[in-house]
Amino acid sequence: MYKKFTRTLGMLAMAGGLLSLVSSCTDDLDQIPDYSANAEIVYRDPAQIQQVLARLYATFAISGQSGPSGSPDITGIDEGFSNYLRAYWQLQEITTDEAVLGWNDGNLPSVNTIQWNADNEFIRATYDRIYYEIALCNEFIRQTSDARLSERGITGTEAGNIRTYRAEARFLRALCYWHAVDMFGGGPFATEEATIGSNPEYKTRAEIFAYIDSELKALDAEGAMLAPRAVYARADQGTLWTLMTKLYLNAQVYTGTARYNDAVTYANKVLAAGYTLSPSYANLFLADNDKTAARNEIIFPITFDGTRTKGYGGMTFLVHAAVGRAVTPASAGINGGWGGTRAKQNLPALFTSTTDTRRNLFFTRAQNPNVDTLSAFSSGTLVTKYRNVTSGGVAGSDVEGNFPDTDYPMFRLADVQLMYAEALLRGGTGGTAGSALAQVNAVRARSGASALTSVSLDNILDERGRELFWEGHRRTDLIRFGKYTTGYNWPFKGGVRAGRDVEATRVLFPIPNTDIVANPNLAGHQNPGY
Repeated sequence: MYKKFTRTLGMLAMAGGLLSLVSSCTDDLDQIPDYSANAEIVYRDPAQIQQVLARLYATFAISGQSGPSGSPDITGIDEGFSNYLRAYWQLQEITTDEAVLGWNDGNLPSVNTIQWNADNEFIRATYDRIYYEIALCNEFIRQTSDARLSERGITGTEAGNIRTYRAEARFLRALCYWHAVDMFGGGPFATEEATIGSNPEYKTRAEIFAYIDSELKALDAEGAMLAPRAVYARADQGTLWTLMTKLYLNAQVYTGTARYNDAVTYANKVLAAGYTLSPSYANLFLADNDKTAARNEIIFPITFDGTRTKGYGGMTFLVHAAVGRAVTPASAGINGGWGGTRAKQNLPALFTSTTDTRRNLFFTRAQNPNVDTLSAFSSGTLVTKYRNVTSGGVAGSDVEGNFPDTDYPMFRLADVQLMYAEALLRGGTGGTAGSALAQVNAVRARSGASALTSVSLDNILDERGRELFWEGHRRTDLIRFGKYTTGYNWPFKGGVRAGRDVEATRVLFPIPNTDIVANPNLAGHQNPGY
């Protein structure tokens, strides 16, 4: 099946209305865009090539071409729900012990209760977003090879810059394939080498893992990535090493073969790369986190700007959906709350140290601390983690209070410190950044939590919950620790108020039936249990 993307090239900038990319199908990874301005023209101009790269980054933050809504990248679901970051966050958080999204839109309740099927539109939106971004990256990589640059007369410094852009696009593609491996296992696969118009072939989880492994190692060896912290919000060597750490820490789950030594190796690289913990935990999630000391901890953000990245996903969702009842919109720097997200009681229960300032981001006044009703915003603890105010208390740049300036910290140093500690405890060797206990206590000390005298794997899981809650890590963590489907429950897991064990196959989401119908190469490859 061959579906064409069409785009208008007059708006290629990192903004809400970047680029017109309208598609009736986002399943094909090997598509070539149909440009209103010919691709030969675009890719002869280094300035426009940089603008196309900007779109690759912006696809994580925005949902369409006009901003904030009206021209979605993908169809079949409300545009706000289709945003990459919003869709990914929902599957990683509301399917766990950390969060509830209590709206009754479509089949959203079944995501909360881990009772989805292969026709769930929220799972499909996440899947489609991942492969949409992969398709964009494939085309950019295809058009920026050394041979194509030479054909178009691009040489010298400009060619060198574009080689760096191409390395960044390869990283973004690998990041998306990691999301696919983590959430869907095996699936369709294509690179820039695929024949235009062909159906992507199916590859197993282990095969795609091997590709990501080899691609990240190649990027590291080639040295084309920017140095760590060279340019805020662009993928660099530190970002690359962080993804490699994550890949290897979860290798046992993905392939059945542990890679903890490799996880330690690349965590060491990140820990030696000059990142530092923000003195204030809360400042990591405020509207000026790109300007304060928080930026020295953030390894890879998804950037937002209230006047230029307008949409109803991403940080707009994360800030607005948590506001309501006694949490006022003004305190979050916005014009109104959506009354949707709150914490299950399992999350506040992790905070046993009375001196831990991270617990200050929970709001309990007039709330039932227990989630007894999924749809009631009064049911569960409110979370004030993400806000559209600066560290000085000033609201963000959007004067109407709709769209936040707060950047989303997809990767940050504290996460790497905890991954390093975990990999050591799981048997990884070669640690040069101190002991597991020292790294965990460094993270705790920043928030005033009392120091531990010893550390176990259970301590690590709990500390990851305390440090990284609502940052999109929890589902992956619970699966890695063997606590996602059985042996540990939370409200409405499995559809009952007290929670229950669910099928072991729930560690993967289903490949959407729409894609299996569209691509004959996926026939017979649905994930078990669906």
